[in-house]
Amino acid sequence: MSEIAVSVLSDVDCYLGEGPIYDAASGKLFWFDITRKKLLEMLLPDGATIVHDLPLIASALAVIDEERQLLATETGLQVRDVATGKLTMLVPIEADNAATRSNDARVHPCGAFWVGTMGKNAEHGAGSIYWFFRGEVRKLFGDITIPNSICFSPDGRIAYFGDTRRNVIRRVPCDPTTGLPTGEASVFVDTRGMEGGIDGSVTDADGVLWNARWGGAALDAWSPDGRLLRTIPLPVRQPSCPAFVGKDAGRIAVTSAWEGLDEVQRKADPQAGYTFLVDIPVRGRFDPQVLI
Repeated sequence: MSEIAVSVLSDVDCYLGEGPIYDAASGKLFWFDITRKKLLEMLLPDGATIVHDLPLIASALAVIDEERQLLATETGLQVRDVATGKLTMLVPIEADNAATRSNDARVHPCGAFWVGTMGKNAEHGAGSIYWFFRGEVRKLFGDITIPNSICFSPDGRIAYFGDTRRNVIRRVPCDPTTGLPTGEASVFVDTRGMEGGIDGSVTDADGVLWNARWGGAALDAWSPDGRLLRTIPLPVRQPSCPAFVGKDAGRIAVTSAWEGLDEVQRKADPQAGYTFLVDIPVRGRFDPQVLI
């Protein structure tokens, strides 16, 4: 198997780079430096990285339309005006709990939004996963420490999610028209024997789940039946989340972080926090617009 080229897409070093999403209409990649309260954007393939200051912690973004975005923030879902950057609260989520913030999130094929929350210091069991669709919010799962790997099968009949503290990705059957679970969650993959832990995931057009392995310096591809298809080494120890990019969603961008690294570890991991392009042909797909 030929070697896969991995190159630096953006050398802006994020303390906690997360939540990448490619907006096909604008040709831009958006991602976050969560704890530094930054939103980053880049016109692909080689535009400059623009860094926007945010008034609060945010971690994930969904496209509403060409003029508006929906941000998962520490107080709930807020609408961002693309032209001005102005934020307007749409639906509060744990807004009365200053100890938690948003984390991983993704849009279901029907337009629903699954959003994870967690303790700001990763307190055990402090997080949850919520469902939002057309103005309604429901809590789906609780007792989660670090919610990650939220993604969906292409037909919307399966949702995936995990807890990085437990290092197990679970799957649950869903109603493809609403994105709501229709059964009990079961184990999809158990990565407790692998170096590092699960982080963000996306599923491609074939239903393959691509997971960034935090602490394992790798991007793993899992088949729909839970088999490890391949592992792509990455030049940073803490990759955090992948996203399909390009006009045909044919390549993968991966964010990373230097959170938790001391001075010696950072010197040994000089590109920690950068965002990378994995030059492997994939049958990717884009998240749909969120329906608010």
